[in-house]
Amino acid sequence: MKDAQKPDHVSLTTLIERLREGRFVIPDFQRDFEWKPWDIRDLVRSIFLDYYIGSLLLWKGKSENFAALSCEAIYGYPDPDDGDPVHIVLDGQQRLTAMHYVFLAPDKPLPNRSNRFLYFIHVDRFMEEAYDEAFMYDWTQRGVNLLADPSAQFENHLFPVSVVGQGGWELPNWVQGYEKYWRDKKKAAQADGDEGAAQEAERRRSDADAFGQHLKTITEQYQISYIELDRNLYIDKVCDIFTQINSRGIRLDVFDLVNAMLKPKGLQLKHLWREAAPRLDFVDTERMNVYLLQVMSILRQAYCSPKYLYYLLPGQEKKVREPDGSLRREILVPDVSEFERRWNAAVEAVESAIKLLRHPQEFGAISSQYLPYVSILPAFAALQTVLGELPPPRQLDAQRKLRHWYWASVFTNRYSGSVESTSARDYLDVKAWFDDDAAVPGLIAEFRARFKNLDLRRETKRGTSVYNGIFNLLVLHGARDWMTGNVSQYDDLDDHHIVPKNWGKENGLHGNIDTILNRTPLSADTNRNVIRERLPNEYLPELMSASGESSVRATLESHFISPAAIEILLADPFTKNDFESFLAERQRTLQNAIEDLLVKERLDLPPQLRELDANIEKVELVLRCAIDETLDGDPSQLPHHVRQKIGERLQIAARKNAALDGEHYESLGGKLEYADLRELQDTITNKGLWHRFEGRFANKEVLARRFGQLADIRNGIRHSRSVDEITRKEGEAAILWFEQVTGT
Repeated sequence: MKDAQKPDHVSLTTLIERLREGRFVIPDFQRDFEWKPWDIRDLVRSIFLDYYIGSLLLWKGKSENFAALSCEAIYGYPDPDDGDPVHIVLDGQQRLTAMHYVFLAPDKPLPNRSNRFLYFIHVDRFMEEAYDEAFMYDWTQRGVNLLADPSAQFENHLFPVSVVGQGGWELPNWVQGYEKYWRDKKKAAQADGDEGAAQEAERRRSDADAFGQHLKTITEQYQISYIELDRNLYIDKVCDIFTQINSRGIRLDVFDLVNAMLKPKGLQLKHLWREAAPRLDFVDTERMNVYLLQVMSILRQAYCSPKYLYYLLPGQEKKVREPDGSLRREILVPDVSEFERRWNAAVEAVESAIKLLRHPQEFGAISSQYLPYVSILPAFAALQTVLGELPPPRQLDAQRKLRHWYWASVFTNRYSGSVESTSARDYLDVKAWFDDDAAVPGLIAEFRARFKNLDLRRETKRGTSVYNGIFNLLVLHGARDWMTGNVSQYDDLDDHHIVPKNWGKENGLHGNIDTILNRTPLSADTNRNVIRERLPNEYLPELMSASGESSVRATLESHFISPAAIEILLADPFTKNDFESFLAERQRTLQNAIEDLLVKERLDLPPQLRELDANIEKVELVLRCAIDETLDGDPSQLPHHVRQKIGERLQIAARKNAALDGEHYESLGGKLEYADLRELQDTITNKGLWHRFEGRFANKEVLARRFGQLADIRNGIRHSRSVDEITRKEGEAAILWFEQVTGT
């Protein structure tokens, strides 16, 4: 028995080599590799910052054990038949697989992703100790191209983590190449007499040397601990050990550590938390006490990872790097009373944020179970605090921007993984957007691109961000009860199956019957006592007879059930094909609603202005098409200042969204998507181009007046300003005029 368990450790370089040799295999009873890209990035961060990543539990295997447990190679291993299995991984599979994926960079997408992910370190940010920004991943063609282009890596200070896994001289060669690149840059700058550029290049060269030393230390000296079980242990005992490790354990998080460090200073943080907890109990989470610390940290220093929470301790010094590279020391929280003041402010901020999120006319998370994310609370609460400190005339526009960021986060699953760095980045980005309309966060463009690919059919489980986001949208849209016609009390709502669950089981639909496309909020009484398990073709005719067909149809449309979908539901007999058609139609309707209400930000507009905004957009689209057609698709014919403005916006967009389709935006039609209304006017009325548009628009003065009227109504709507009756009427007249002259 004395040799049954053998603790040991292994260097990072040795572990990577063993991964390359296929020494580790996964037993069938382990769950699949399921880490998200950001989880892998956080592991890379821990390794390169010399943090402990936990111990592995390995069973030294033999052929009969490999076979008995149906062991498979680690995900991404090129050819399982070529491996040399030695150890069965009982605990640590996710970490080992993530290290294999990062360091050996197999040409394979992550599970449940369509793309391969590559990992890089921003050397410049790493050397500035901006560790929350130093580690990144890329899933686009840009990342693949970067992997094959050392010069681009050196220029952009991006170290491919997979270089570590290549072995041999690849790592020192990369470091030497990086240092040489900036040494040559320094010589070139000195030859040109550019002393500033020479100093910058020397700083980068020096960073290259220091970064190389750090890499050498980490790869050679970083140790991963493991326990090796003897190969002769019986399988039942090994499985019992595995079960014990995965079912026990004491939760100890950063809140407990901060509480322990505050006790000697005379402050009992747990007592403060007990007082605050009842005010925040709407949200069901064990991490609310940590979220309060994160709100404090975000508002004080913009970051909220565990390292930064320690700087909240009274009297704790923090090193801050200045733009010139020098360091200064700062105390963020001078004493216990200041800590307590900031804690109370964080409690108030989170309480206010929860009230806003659960309000049926604000964000629609009427119940804790329908809150898309709990982890978004720190960033949301901090941003609401910043918003409340803005001058009153600016708050309405800032609230619009905050809503757009929130819904973009919900429908891109932004807060479903490790979120500390995301929270910090979003706080800084949205705060900058409050101050500058042009500083649109990259997330907004990502939302516009990705919402069209949402497969709502797959959203079958309450609690996911997209499922709950759709449910919130139904509440915000004022979904009315099908029997009473009233907006239901929100503490009395059921998540109703439109086509009943029993019918789905009888027809072998399994999980598809639970999709959000077949769900909607109804009162408990209507759902359980009136509709029960009946098909819509049974109860809808009864409703139409009793309440009037137009009234019932209007009620159903408040649930994003279109006229076409209603006709499908009335089919008799109702078949599996009808169910599929209904899902497809409701997918289309909900996707259009996301675009109209969230992407185009019409959710908060009164219905009349919502329709006006849609008509203005149609006019803009027609004008872009007219310019594209008249100028024969040639972007070089645009006026110089218009080309310049569009180019600047495209550069900003490309920096924020690496997946931007560059080829599309080389065309005139693509460029015009980044032109505003006045730039469309300047193009049409340009002295050198007017003769080509004159036949369509006739009078330049009349055209300018109509553009002005259209711009006034458009800016009033889209910048959250009040729209008076005269502006609205003139805007409507301008829309009609443009429709007539363009023949739409």
